[in-house]
Amino acid sequence: MFDVNDAAAILLRDLSRRTGKRKIAMDACRKVLRGEAHPPAARRAFVAAALEAKILRSD
Repeated sequence: MFDVNDAAAILLRDLSRRTGKRKIAMDACRKVLRGEAHPPAARRAFVAAALEAKILRSD
């Protein structure tokens, strides 16, 4: 993953279970893309959703 667009695509494509953490992450990505939030906020939300879905891989 390289940017917020990638994170949003992963959330849409790979996190099919609609959970609260996924919704928060999607909202955070949208806010960053609109210039209403900073990328670290979206990253934290994405990590939380990815951990919940068990799709996060370490480097």
